[in-house]
Amino acid sequence: MISVEEALERILADLPVMPAEQVGLTDALGRVLAEDIAARVTQPPLAVSAMDGYAVRAADVVSVPVDLHIVAEVPAGKYVDREIGAGEAARIFTGAPLPPGTDAIVIQEDTERADDTVTVREGATPGRYVRPAGLDFSKGDVLLEAGHVMSARDIGLAAAMNVPWLRVRRQPRVAILATGDEIVLPGEETGPTRIVSSNSFALDGLIRVAGGIPVSLGIAADNAESLHRLAEAVHGVDFLVTTGGASVGDHDLVQSVLGEAGLSVDFWQIAMRPGKPLIFGRFRDVPMLGMPGNPVSSMVCGVLFLQPALTAMLGIEKTEQPFEYALLGVDVDENDHRQDYLRATLSWDAEGNRIATPFSRQDSSMFSRMAKADCLIVRPPHTQATNAGERVAIVSLGGNLTGI
Repeated sequence: MISVEEALERILADLPVMPAEQVGLTDALGRVLAEDIAARVTQPPLAVSAMDGYAVRAADVVSVPVDLHIVAEVPAGKYVDREIGAGEAARIFTGAPLPPGTDAIVIQEDTERADDTVTVREGATPGRYVRPAGLDFSKGDVLLEAGHVMSARDIGLAAAMNVPWLRVRRQPRVAILATGDEIVLPGEETGPTRIVSSNSFALDGLIRVAGGIPVSLGIAADNAESLHRLAEAVHGVDFLVTTGGASVGDHDLVQSVLGEAGLSVDFWQIAMRPGKPLIFGRFRDVPMLGMPGNPVSSMVCGVLFLQPALTAMLGIEKTEQPFEYALLGVDVDENDHRQDYLRATLSWDAEGNRIATPFSRQDSSMFSRMAKADCLIVRPPHTQATNAGERVAIVSLGGNLTGI
C-alpha cells in the first residue's frame, strides 16, 4: 500500500490539460479561463459625477452661500463641451461626465434653485463627489487571469471590461462505469438481495461540481462478458471512473477484465480508511480511477483524488485538497497504519471556535452520514489518541466551483 500523498502525486503527475474553447459570457459561469483577460475600455472613460447636483469650480464655492448661474444640464450618457466659467454651474446627474472647467460636485441637498440661478449653501473641495477616469480600471489592465474559475461577479466584470467572449478550458468528459450483480437503478424493483445504486449518482454530482461532464456507461454485471461490453463504450472521454469490483474477491473483476482490454495499472491500494482498494492507471490512453464499491469509500476517494485530478485537467494551479482546522468535539482513539478520514459535523462554541465532531460509527456503507457530514477529519497514520478540544485538520465538504 502507498500513502495518500504519494497516490495523489502519482495521479496528478501526467494528466492532460484540456484544450481551450470559446464561450459567450452567459455560458461562462463556473468555467476556467484559458487565457488572461484584459480590459478593452477604461472605466469610467471620463471623470463623472457620483451624485445628483451641480458641477462647479471648487474655487467658486470656497465662501458660501454663493449664487451661480446655471448654463448647462448634463444627464447620464451625454457630454457638454461648453467650458464652465467663473460664477457658473451645470446641473448634473449621477454618472454624467463633468463639463470642462468643473472639478467638484455640490449635491442638490446643499442647494436651492430659482430659475437659472442656484444658491450653494455648502462648499466643495476639488474632486468632491467626482469619480475620476479609470477609477475602476483602465484599458489594457489584466483583471482576470488564466486558471481562474468564473463566478457571477467575474462575469459582470468581464461585461464591464467590454469582453463578450471568453476562451475557457473544455470541460473534461468523465465516463462512469458501475459494476455489480446486486446493483439496481433508483426506482427499480429492489428485493432483499438488491442494492440501489448511489455511487454513480454521487460521482455524477461531484464531477459536475468539479467542472466536468459525467457520461454514464451503465451497470456491468459481475461477469467478464458484461464488463467487456461496457468497457468498449469508453470512447470520446477524457477520464474513466469505475465503481465496485476493485477489491480481491472472486467477483471483483475490474483489474483482470479491463487488463485484458488495455488497462495498465499504476498502483492499487492506499493506506487510508475508507477507500483502501483504489485503482489508478490508464485504460488505453484514458486516465482511470477504480473506486471501491462502498458508497462512502467511493465518495471520499472522489473528494480526495477525482476532484483534484479534474482541477488539474482544467488548468487550475491549485489542485490539492486544502486542509482547514477545527477543534475536536470528542475524544478519539489512536490510529493504526492507515490514514483515517472521519465523517464529522461542524459547530461553533461560545468563543467562536469551530468544532468538528465525528459520528460515533464510521462504517463505510452508511451513506446517510456522508450526506450529513460537513467535513472529513484527517488523522495521519499512527496518530495517538486525541482529546476533545485538540486541533485537528479537516477537509471541507461544502465547496463548489460556481460560487458567487
